[in-house]
Amino acid sequence: MIKIKARSGESIHQMMKRFKKMCEKEGLIKDIKRQSYYEKPSEKKRRRQRKSSRQMD
Repeated sequence: MIKIKARSGESIHQMMKRFKKMCEKEGLIKDIKRQSYYEKPSEKKRRRQRKSSRQMD
């Protein structure tokens, strides 16, 4: 879970910007987008294989 504490003199906009960056860094946004639609098991397997082959290069 991501928690953000206000720094002294920090505006709400700066806190939101920090929060969004932390969410991106944790990969939450990607997970939410990926889970927002159904993906067939064969497509999941294909995506994982492509990801692993890119990491091997």
